[in-house]
Amino acid sequence: MNKRWYDDACGAALGMEFVGERWALLIMRELLLGPRRFGELRAGLPGLSANVLTQRLASLEQSGIVRRERLPSPANVQVYALTAWGRESEPVILALARWALRSPTHDPSLPFSAVSLLLSLRMLLVPERAGKWAATVGVRIGDETFVARLEAGELTVARGAVDAAEAVFSGTPSAFLPVIYGGMPLAVAEAAGMLAIEGNRSVAERFVTLFALPDKVAVE
Repeated sequence: MNKRWYDDACGAALGMEFVGERWALLIMRELLLGPRRFGELRAGLPGLSANVLTQRLASLEQSGIVRRERLPSPANVQVYALTAWGRESEPVILALARWALRSPTHDPSLPFSAVSLLLSLRMLLVPERAGKWAATVGVRIGDETFVARLEAGELTVARGAVDAAEAVFSGTPSAFLPVIYGGMPLAVAEAAGMLAIEGNRSVAERFVTLFALPDKVAVE
């Protein structure tokens, strides 16, 4: 790196030099579920200008966190992806997010990307609620599709076709929040046109009960 913000040998200080610039950590978040085109990154981060995105990607590349790749034919387009070391940031990002969600100042009405939604499922699963239940659920958000696989009390999420999923949810990211984290009955969300359900309804009904927000901290 060409600069140092902190005169401090602590790893936390060095970590802030890698990802402390505005938008850097959120760009990494958007890449946790796989490579993204430049325009896809901008779409997932409202308010991020093309100029700033270019700068942050260059900085993350220089740090060894992000690399450029080219998708094979017929796509044949350039994408950005996390390096193997960059992918190791997932537990750090999820732990930071879970910690911050305990703040009473958290505003769930702000923009919420598809990646944020899928990562929140991974982060906020309550293993005791899932028990030994296994299920494969699809999530369709616009043109993107994701697969969430639950097994042995652990949830994995990835982009992919939802053809083999037992149940498939369709809606905007924000439409999922009242159902999964606010206790809104699935039937109410369907009647309001917020979500659509395909496949095994009992799987869908149980799946949305497996998650919980962390308790808010008392701010003195």
